[in-house]
Amino acid sequence: MGEAYLDHQSQLFIIHSRLFFYGDAASESLAASVAQDIQQQWNEFEKTVTIKKNTFLFSLRIEGFYNPDLAPEEVWYNDDPRNNYFRIEEYSTQDISFVDGIGCNTGYFKLLNILDHSTTAAHEYGHTLGLVHPTQLDIRGKGVPGIMYPRGTLCDPIYQWVPAAAPATPGGTLNPIHRKVLQSDVDDLQLHKLSFRNDRAVVGEFSSVFHESHGGSIKN
Repeated sequence: MGEAYLDHQSQLFIIHSRLFFYGDAASESLAASVAQDIQQQWNEFEKTVTIKKNTFLFSLRIEGFYNPDLAPEEVWYNDDPRNNYFRIEEYSTQDISFVDGIGCNTGYFKLLNILDHSTTAAHEYGHTLGLVHPTQLDIRGKGVPGIMYPRGTLCDPIYQWVPAAAPATPGGTLNPIHRKVLQSDVDDLQLHKLSFRNDRAVVGEFSSVFHESHGGSIKN
């Protein structure tokens, strides 16, 4: 979730999000690195957005904060669309990282999924803005996989876990490290449909879930 802003002077379409991390595996350094990974991966290639026949350069602005003492009430009653809240733990009952819906501001990250400049956090952030997994999960012959393709997608050998593996066999599916945020991903956000007021608009919705450790959650 984030707040979109039109900067007419610089012709920029900016989405600003603040990510607050809590949980036993969260840390100040990890909060900073995950936020930086998301911002860099989404801003890696030049992408544009057209609003009322005006073309803007797409730009993501992400801030990461470590909040070990985050109280559930801060999540439940937050009304700032820039604020997102993610618990980070070594263990997840789902054995994956996840967010609480399509277009949301909360989720739960499994530590191993978000280390070493992984694309998992950028993928989950895409869900918070409203993106879903593509329905066609066989993209052989179509080049670089977009950021929203899930694990298990069939792709060109160069993007597999094991390039020499046969498709759909062990090692023969998408290695998420190869995902990129493409113009098509930004197009899928349909940002031209946002309702702007004073050049600002909300992207996503409030899910307001405070997660307990090990996958449990409390919802107001």
